[in-house]
Amino acid sequence: MKLFATIQALTLLISTSFAVAQSDPVTTAKRAAQMLDAAATQLSEAQRSSDRVAALTSTVRAYEEGLSALREGLRRVAIRERAIALDFEAKEDRLSRLLGVLQTIGRSPAPLLMMHPSGPIGTARSGMILSDVTPALQQEASQLKTSLEEVSVLRALQESAAAQLVTALDNVQTARATLAQAVADRTDLPAPIVTDPAQMAALIDNADTLQGFADGLTQLTGGPANPADFETAKGKLPLPAAGVILRGFNEPDPQGIKRPGLTMAMPSQTLVTAPWPATVRYAGPLLDYGSVVILEPGKGYLLILAGLGQPLVKEGQIVSGNDAIAMMGGNAPTADAFLMNASKGGGGNRQESLYIELRQGDAPANPADWFVVNRE
Repeated sequence: MKLFATIQALTLLISTSFAVAQSDPVTTAKRAAQMLDAAATQLSEAQRSSDRVAALTSTVRAYEEGLSALREGLRRVAIRERAIALDFEAKEDRLSRLLGVLQTIGRSPAPLLMMHPSGPIGTARSGMILSDVTPALQQEASQLKTSLEEVSVLRALQESAAAQLVTALDNVQTARATLAQAVADRTDLPAPIVTDPAQMAALIDNADTLQGFADGLTQLTGGPANPADFETAKGKLPLPAAGVILRGFNEPDPQGIKRPGLTMAMPSQTLVTAPWPATVRYAGPLLDYGSVVILEPGKGYLLILAGLGQPLVKEGQIVSGNDAIAMMGGNAPTADAFLMNASKGGGGNRQESLYIELRQGDAPANPADWFVVNRE
């Protein structure tokens, strides 16, 4: 309490005007707010779009990017605010002394401050000392005011973000639900490729590994050859969802288990899209991988996406690049939980794991050779 009383008193004593610089945390948070405003406009326009699925897919992605930027902005704001608070705490005694000096100067007439009991010579010396000390005091007081006003801006941003966040989280859930319904209602898709149900059921029953299931799937009759040459996509494929790479190809997890694919972490209910035109060879639950979607983007290739929550496609369906194919599982965060995770700056916002495996023939290929991958 003593420290904050000191800070408040200093604020009253310092009268120098100050325009807060647009520091990086401030810029990031404001940019995120603009992104969410743009996403809200997209959501309104998507309802009137001739291609609602594409418009809603773009809207959900826009909200996810805006929320991710907001999370990063709030993380930086919290870090900066803590840094300023720690600086104040470290200087508490010094601030108290500075406050005492400023209060004395403020209460005493200038001529009285320059008088000295020893007479004219002492008075002259005291005048020189004050002329030397006063600029330093003014500079330190100005720096304190800068920090105090920055804290004020940071807290105003946090309050504004909290108010905007409630609407944004509601809107993105509306967009996701509307997208799922729009995908289900589509009537403009090519006729699906039909697989023998009995063969598929037997394959599911007999599969004991994801790789074994994929190998068996290649033996079943597939769809038509993809007119787009998948080989040309090598090194250029966008990742199917926005997230962070946790483990690479054959990189062991904490239990020492190696998997021939990428593992990504991301927020719950993140949208997953097809990175390339493909035939859906399988969509549904499989072993302990949650829901799985297996795409055939080209002859002899299978793209496995495991750990999904809600598939939006069906077996045999033909999808285009960037089509919505699934959403991750988990519950959408509340505004309070979102703000708490953002302020802590941890990975609590990334509760879901997506496993990506690309197979060429009977062997896995390193997805990092095909996808544009950036690791944090």
